[in-house]
This record gives sequence, C-alpha cells and structure tokens, in this order.
Amino acid sequence: MIGIKAEKRNLLIMWFANLFVGASMTMVIPFLSLYIESFGQYSGEDVQRWSGFVFGVSFLVAFLVAPIWGRIGDRYGRKKVLIGTGFGIAISVFLMGYVNSVEALFVLRAFMGLATGFIPASMALIAAQSSKRTAGETLGTLQTGTVSGGLLGPLFGGLIADTVGMELTFILTALILTLASFLVVFGVKEVIYEEKGEKKKRYSAREVIQFIVGSPILLMVMVVALIIQMALFSIQPLLALFVNDLTSSTENMAFLAGVAFSITGLGNLLSTRKWGQLGDRIGHEKVMLLLLILSGLFFIPQGFVDSLWQLIVLRFIFGLAVGGLIPCTTAFIRQACPISMQGEVLGYNQSFRFLGNVLGPVSGGLLAASFGISYVFISAGVLFLLTAAVLKWLLAQEKKKEEQGKESVNEQ
Repeated sequence: MIGIKAEKRNLLIMWFANLFVGASMTMVIPFLSLYIESFGQYSGEDVQRWSGFVFGVSFLVAFLVAPIWGRIGDRYGRKKVLIGTGFGIAISVFLMGYVNSVEALFVLRAFMGLATGFIPASMALIAAQSSKRTAGETLGTLQTGTVSGGLLGPLFGGLIADTVGMELTFILTALILTLASFLVVFGVKEVIYEEKGEKKKRYSAREVIQFIVGSPILLMVMVVALIIQMALFSIQPLLALFVNDLTSSTENMAFLAGVAFSITGLGNLLSTRKWGQLGDRIGHEKVMLLLLILSGLFFIPQGFVDSLWQLIVLRFIFGLAVGGLIPCTTAFIRQACPISMQGEVLGYNQSFRFLGNVLGPVSGGLLAASFGISYVFISAGVLFLLTAAVLKWLLAQEKKKEEQGKESVNEQ
C-alpha cells in the first residue's frame, strides 16, 4: 500500500481489522453450546445457562470499559490502544481453542470484552482524520466492516467449525486477528484533521459526562445505538427456531438460520455508505429519524411471515435501513463533540451498543417464552418507532430553542 495517502490507507486497514474483530465477537454462536457440552457431562439447562453467560460476558465487560479505552486513546494516541487491544483479542481467542472447562472459557470471553476497546479506538482514529463535512461517508465505510463482521461471524464460524473443527476455528481466527494487528502496527499512521476554530483542550471525565448529559440529542443518539443492537440481538438466539417453524426441511437448519440472520449484513454493505453520504448533505439527525421509522416498519412484518423467502426478503430490506443508523450516530458525534474528547464520547456510544448486545437476547428470550417469537419482532419494531417519535420531539425542541435565540438576538 506504498504511495497511498495515509488517510485512505488507514481507512482500508481499519475496515479489514474491524471486520475480523466484529466477526470474532460473534463467530462462536453456532457451536457455542456444542463446545460447552464437550467439556463434560452437563444437562441441557446447564448448557443453555452457561451459553448465555459465556456469550454475554464479553459484551458486559466491553460495556464497562469502552469509555476508558476512549479516554486513553484521546490522551495517549488511538494507535497505541488499537495495538494493545488487537493483540489482546487475538491471544484470548487463541487460548479458547485450548481450554478444557467452561469456567476457563468464561474467563477468556471476559478478557476478550476487556480488550474490545479496539472498535471505539478505530472509530475515534478515523473520525479524527476526517473533516466534519465528510465524516458520515467515511465512518459509514468503516462501519460496514464492524457491522458486517458481527453479522457474518455466526455464518462463517459455523461453516469453519463444520469443516475443520471447533478448536481449530479459534486458532485460525486468532491468526487472522494477529495479522490485522500487525497491519495496524506497520500500516497505520495517526492523522488529526484540524477544523478551523476548534480549540485543543483536555477534558476531565466529569466534563465529558456533563457535555453528554447537557446535550439531549447527543444522549438520544446513544440511545438509538442501544436500540439498534437490542433489536438485532433480541431475535438472534431465536432465529433458528423461527426458521425451523417456517420450513419442513431439517437439513442445513443452522446454515439456513445463518443466511436469514446474515442477509441483514448484505443490506448493510449495500446501503451504509450511501446513507452516510446523505447525512453529510442534509444532516445526520434527519437521516436517523427516517431510518428509525423504516427499520420499525420493516421489522414488525417479519413476525407475520409464513415462508422462509418472505423472512429473508424482509430482513434484507431491514438491513438496507438499519445499516445507515450506525454511521449516522457516529458521524453526529464527530460533528457535535470537540476532537479532544471524541474518543471518550465514542467509547460511551460503544458502551450503549454493547449494553444492547446484552439486553437484546435477554429481553427477546423473555418475550418469546411468554408470548411467542413473533412478539419479539413486534416489540422491537415498536421500539424503533417510539425512539423515532422521541427523537422527532427533541429535534423540534432544539429547533424551537434556536428560533427563540435568534429572536432575542434580533431584539437586542
């Protein structure tokens, strides 16, 4: 990649790195319960319980530490955080292939969550090198890597495990993550885009929190990030059961469920960058409002389908809409926050997303057990629409304040 401008090279490297990191977080889903069963004599209830604990602990720990990694990146450099967390994730995944107890697997997944500052650090690095005018397009491009990795991880994890075995799947993934980390070491050069009139200042953790709380729309943008992940992950553990109800074929059931889930990732890939470009032109908050409505409208009907092809089509269209929400939230933060606190604010935003990863499966499981899987789609869709209504109200309040401010200036 010699001769490529530093900003473009950074974006290309971080796209692939985020793809691998995102996939590593979710690749164990298809065979996690089987891997736990291989450790000893566990009852079905024990396997299900430990599967939930082992899968969720990474996101729970990541939820707690993401702002800390963001703060470290703001102060000492995002590349240093990327290198440390990248190799940390690779080591934890590698060791997962050698564990012989579910407790050890749980600890390694927790350590993996500790190391997932990689994703917010990568967003902060790319945001810092981008101008506010083009942040949506650039971050949209980067986000396709993260989201696609998270959505495609279960599909490829299952296929690789079927081909070479579960233990070797962890080792191969660790080698790819190590390669991605070395690409960061030798290929990434940290660049800061200096906006005119933007002052450099160090902010305390308290000042950053006050800044977030003092901006209702910024706080709402983080809630949007939470809702996105809750909706995506609320149905993920149940999708195989739902697909099983829609088809009479018992062969390749895991693969068909993987396709139904991962087709959303294809929609993301095709639309995310375009939505980011539109946000750069008309405002990211406006695009978020539109996409929240579309996401709700295309999520609810998934609960009423009576064939697999209908589900796949609706999930693809839903992917086209939801794919634009994540880069628009990130680009809005790039525009709303001073550069010297962006890493920490993006860390808080990532924490909201990880919290959604934890709450989604729990809420989805409870709803499905009480009312049926169809109600998981309905409730998540309604949640999208309610979030859109709140965002619309906040935008109207913000516009009202601006108009009142202009009137008072004119009177003076």
